[in-house]
Amino acid sequence: MKSRCRILTVLIFAWVATAARAELVVVVNPANPADSLSRREVVDLFMGRTQYFADGSLVLRLDQQPQSQERQDFYRGLVNKSVAEVNAYWAKLLFSGRASPPQVVDGNKAVLAAVRDNKNAIGYMDSAAVDDSVKVVARVD
Repeated sequence: MKSRCRILTVLIFAWVATAARAELVVVVNPANPADSLSRREVVDLFMGRTQYFADGSLVLRLDQQPQSQERQDFYRGLVNKSVAEVNAYWAKLLFSGRASPPQVVDGNKAVLAAVRDNKNAIGYMDSAAVDDSVKVVARVD
């Protein structure tokens, strides 16, 4: 009986942890003309395939810290890759001189501040941390 209770407790905690996982959103400055971005556009921007928004303005891409849950979930949901795999991808691009990786910032508050202060910034964050200083243009599952 005790082992069944332990198993049930573990299953409940696992379910709660999964249910509590935050939804990630991609945000831009409210002055940015983009109202929404397709999944392909987000992939192209964050994987260095393009450096410009559709209006031709240069993009300032923002990444969260490598060890953050947001970064892990973002790249897993966006391109089904781990942070280590994404870092290896960027190392190849950087070495070839084709692109440079996104600027790393420290957490949701830093994403908010950077996007709020730069019309060309784009970042991702926990949807629960979004306020009216940014505009949500995509969601990542």
